[in-house]
Amino acid sequence: MHTTDPRSRVDAGATLGIEEEFLLVDPRTAEPVDCGPAVIDQCHGYGPWTPQYEYARSQVEVATGVCHTAAAAAAQLTDARARLAERARAHGALLIATGAPIVASRPITLTSGDRYARIATHYGGMFSDYQCCGLHVHVGVPDRDAAAALLNYVTPWLPTLLALSANSPLRQGRDADYASLRALAQAAFPAAGPPPWVESAADHDRHIARLVDCGAFTDDRITFWLARLSPHLPTIEIRVADSVPTPADAMLLAALCRAIVVTAASDLAAGIPAPRPDRDTMAAALWSAARHGMRGAAVDPVTRRRTSARRRLAALLNWVRPALAEFGELSMVTSTLAELSRRGTGAELQRVAAPGGPAAVAAMLAAQTTGLTPVEAGYTPV
Repeated sequence: MHTTDPRSRVDAGATLGIEEEFLLVDPRTAEPVDCGPAVIDQCHGYGPWTPQYEYARSQVEVATGVCHTAAAAAAQLTDARARLAERARAHGALLIATGAPIVASRPITLTSGDRYARIATHYGGMFSDYQCCGLHVHVGVPDRDAAAALLNYVTPWLPTLLALSANSPLRQGRDADYASLRALAQAAFPAAGPPPWVESAADHDRHIARLVDCGAFTDDRITFWLARLSPHLPTIEIRVADSVPTPADAMLLAALCRAIVVTAASDLAAGIPAPRPDRDTMAAALWSAARHGMRGAAVDPVTRRRTSARRRLAALLNWVRPALAEFGELSMVTSTLAELSRRGTGAELQRVAAPGGPAAVAAMLAAQTTGLTPVEAGYTPV
């Protein structure tokens, strides 16, 4: 039977997919290594996940297949990370999940291809040293108009997801006093930040077309919004997160993103309007998340008041708890968050390892990327 209930439509297609970018580095210096295309070429055909080229030759990307549970997505990432890491080692490099390079002393080498060349020409020097890596979660939403409405509910939680994932605190091997330098680098691009308030899928697409026409975006695939409707998949794509240290961290973010979308659908069906934070307060909230991560102050973009990252996380969990329980992921999310609170975010792990030098940070991240604990990697968080 056909139904117009947005909750029913979202539940029917509430699948998950993850795209995650990784950096390849020299184990002695932590400098990026340009072996990405060679690593990708040797990693096709292993499973439902797909290796993909990235803008810089020092990066690789993985896209999972369509998954019905966050655990299934994490299992694909675990396999992908292990196989990519093995091929990276064969080329003398480490595969690391980090939001930005630990050190980088030279401009990037561009991956070959007409589209990458066009992007490089269009944005000029903005991309000359850009080697940031993110985690994008796709949540299946069959109806694009419903998806557009749900996007408005997602926006206020983007700073909390950024704080949880923050994993890029170092610039040239030194603590830059930000949990996510990747967020700062992304903010420099035109029309970056939270998506605009949209009334429909057509309205969403008109915003993008206008920005393409204005020259801010080269095409509809390179929007710098932190959440959007996918241009080629029936999904909401939440793309605010840094690449995170472990597959378990990725599983946590995937579960939370889906729970946000499904809970938003419940609110929409119940006639509860989406909050509409102003862009200045959203900018302040995102900056605070990039600056402090999970260990400091935060901004509630709805009340427009200062709070703490932990209180914002508690509010998020309270809101999405029924959806997490519905998908059987509440216990996993609770236990993973407890471990993350004890261990620290990726930014905190990098700061713990940083006194040993860039190579020590790279070794720690390489171990984390393939699923080892900090203790197994030789570092004990404090």
